[in-house]
Amino acid sequence: MSLGLIERYRDRLPFAADDPVVTLGEGSTPLIHAAALSERVGAEVWLKYEGLNPTGSFKDRGMTCAVSAAVREGAEAVICASTGNTSASAAAYAARAGLRCAVIVPEGKIATGKLAQALMHGARVIALNGNFDEALQLVREVVDRHPIALVNSVNRYRLEGQKTAAFEIAEQLGPDPIDALCIPVGNAGNITAYWKGFNEVGHRPAMFGFQAAGAAPLVEGAPVRNPQTIATAIRIGNPARWEEAMNAMTSSHGAVRAVTDDQILAAYRFLASREGVFCEPASAASVAGLMTHGAGGAQRIVCVLTGHGLKDPDTALDQVGGVLPCEPTLDAVERAVLG
Repeated sequence: MSLGLIERYRDRLPFAADDPVVTLGEGSTPLIHAAALSERVGAEVWLKYEGLNPTGSFKDRGMTCAVSAAVREGAEAVICASTGNTSASAAAYAARAGLRCAVIVPEGKIATGKLAQALMHGARVIALNGNFDEALQLVREVVDRHPIALVNSVNRYRLEGQKTAAFEIAEQLGPDPIDALCIPVGNAGNITAYWKGFNEVGHRPAMFGFQAAGAAPLVEGAPVRNPQTIATAIRIGNPARWEEAMNAMTSSHGAVRAVTDDQILAAYRFLASREGVFCEPASAASVAGLMTHGAGGAQRIVCVLTGHGLKDPDTALDQVGGVLPCEPTLDAVERAVLG
């Protein structure tokens, strides 16, 4: 197993040499040059493919730190509210650490792959008859009353881990820094973490955050009571890191914009069919935003793809043609193949 983030970046993270480390070898995800996308938008575009973290999303970066800190502080259990990826990651790292894990998810609003992960890792999964924002408020109240560690992005250790993706981008691209970063925005912890990381390495690209049009509180300037989007990972109406995210975008001379579900799904299909990169729909919001709104004239851009496409197989199957039936004869196979 490769070195995890805490071992790689311990000098830049709040962990001492003898602190416990709970790791699955997270980080070191590829930065993929997107030739077709670059041609489409007239700029040099790279994809930071966070779907290749151990549980298939960027959440593992923060979770190794949050769960390690929970173990250091003597916690016996962790809890989170989640639209899916946080639950999968929290459950995996809790299992690794020997801790109990409870997750609260909005009923019927979690993708199949993510739910399967949380259950397989042994988490207690509670389906709330409400949305993510209500779930987060409730888990915050639970930890106020019980000795359980909250591992949502309101936990400062989550951002400490997630900032390391900015370190990697700086290392991977070497002396030629990027002009802009395009990133999906849901609870707004990730864009906050990237900005923190870029500042620590002395590089300040313009930060462009993209929200789904049906769940775009930062764009609208007010919480959304009933957020709706096919991009379940960013279906959040009242981001916990609202002020920090807005500061990242304004301080960097970036912007926050909205993209429709149709634009997200078009980018989702484009990445899979033209770049060979399968991401979950919410991840494609970064590319949809770049294709729709641009990045302020930036010429060297990284789009963050936050999760793997296998997180949400149902949406993938809805976007493609069906499997072709075929009889077991050469003629039938030839007809099916040559069409």
